[in-house]
Amino acid sequence: MVYIGISFGNTTSSIAAPSKDGSIEVIANPDGERAIPSALAYIGDDEYHGGQALAHLIRNPQNTIINFRDFLGESYEKVDPTLTEKSAKAQDLNGSVGFEVSIGEDKEALKLTAQEITVRHLKNLKAAAEDYLGKSVEGTVIAIPTNFTDAQKKELNSAASEAGLKVVQFISEPSAALLAHTSVDDKLITDKTYVVADFGGVRSDAAVISVRGGILTVLATAHDYELGGDKLDDALSEYIAKEFEKKYKVDPRKTARSLAKLKDAAILARKTLSNVSTATISIESLAEGIDFHSSINRLRYELTARNVLNQMTDFVEAVVKKANLDVLDIDEVLLVGGVSNTPKLASNIEAVFPESTAVIAPSTDSKATYPEELVARGASIQASLLENFDDEEIAESQSPVIINTQHLTKAIGLVGAEGEFITVLKQESTYPIRKTLTLNSPKGDVLLTIVEGEATVKETTLEPEAPEDDDEYSDEEPEVIKEKLYIPGKKLAELAVRDVTTDTLDVVFNITKEGTLSVSAREPRQGSVPFKGEVSHD
Repeated sequence: MVYIGISFGNTTSSIAAPSKDGSIEVIANPDGERAIPSALAYIGDDEYHGGQALAHLIRNPQNTIINFRDFLGESYEKVDPTLTEKSAKAQDLNGSVGFEVSIGEDKEALKLTAQEITVRHLKNLKAAAEDYLGKSVEGTVIAIPTNFTDAQKKELNSAASEAGLKVVQFISEPSAALLAHTSVDDKLITDKTYVVADFGGVRSDAAVISVRGGILTVLATAHDYELGGDKLDDALSEYIAKEFEKKYKVDPRKTARSLAKLKDAAILARKTLSNVSTATISIESLAEGIDFHSSINRLRYELTARNVLNQMTDFVEAVVKKANLDVLDIDEVLLVGGVSNTPKLASNIEAVFPESTAVIAPSTDSKATYPEELVARGASIQASLLENFDDEEIAESQSPVIINTQHLTKAIGLVGAEGEFITVLKQESTYPIRKTLTLNSPKGDVLLTIVEGEATVKETTLEPEAPEDDDEYSDEEPEVIKEKLYIPGKKLAELAVRDVTTDTLDVVFNITKEGTLSVSAREPRQGSVPFKGEVSHD
């Protein structure tokens, strides 16, 4: 039995499966593509997929289909057809979204719904996986956006089934990416709060996810359907167009073919500038038969795309606020998607967060997994975990109680001897949960006060060092360091423990699945002290 993971995106798709040594491997299609363009093109009776299809956008755009994933399960009146204005255009096919392509002069045009196109695309991915693995693929875990509707899931499931793939489970894209990231070095066992920011070709998605005791809880999500790599490419295309127009006094934006060539060159330059400081731009017959040859350095590109990069940074900051958190609460920001290779994007986001927050991207961490492969890897990890479970057990794991994890909105703990807050259950901990804390305590009667933790920010200003020479002047600004602290807040209960005979005391916190908090205390070696208080916690 072979299960694979599939990342099915609007722009590209990826497939992954366990290798012989047990590691997860992203599979290349027969053309060597690991990030496989989600595209189909038609010339006569021939159907092209992936990069071969995308190559037809310049000469055969009206018969090349792209950006179709989000049309699944949606009525035509609810979608934005402008996503396909530079390719085969989305049409209304009996209320559903579809496309019409020519397959020959003497043949009737081929009409395909988004669901039918998805079937063909998934068949191609399945064939690529089987060709690479040398085995028949039976099932898959498919990663989808967090806001995919039930209707979209139903259509995708139906399309996969028709393509010969049994969907074992759907997994959200940010959860899949984070699973792939935390599976390295067993990071999942460490309690942290993450932002997963996925910058795709035509849209951006983000999620704030807390990891507590190995359980992932999505605290907030955000989606922007007009922000993605295409915007960066458009900015770069416009720069190239202006340079050409300035030099040759010819506007290269007047024909669809010239626009497609501009876009193709911009994509290549953007990807090149993610790795080196200068990129060569070479376009044959851009307009009126004139070739264009030039170069652009990374700084010029960053200035050209500054507004878009700033919007992406603002998008990440906004999802943190949506989760009612501060940037100080975030331990790591995981950048996902091909656009995340852009060094300036990572450095902009680093500037928003404190130094204690790690921004994970190729430019900040040489060991980081390729951002465009994270989702497929995570889906494959999930698929490998499900291979030993039957359908009933998998269905139970998808019940709302399990998926919509209940969690604490505030930390819970004790008031210390000096009036400080002692954290026992961290903010965003999932429940039911049970945790024991061993305290040093005086003998005799002990009163424990159980409270919620209120977050506060402590600011420390570090003045710059004075110049050694009195005549010198330092223009350095004072450095302000912010630190997130917790202080005792709302009192939840008091627990009186009488006649303690030991130097330590075990305090047990327990929250049931209904959200009822109970606290008990016992001496480590001499049995339990009777429970003295209980409070319901919402």
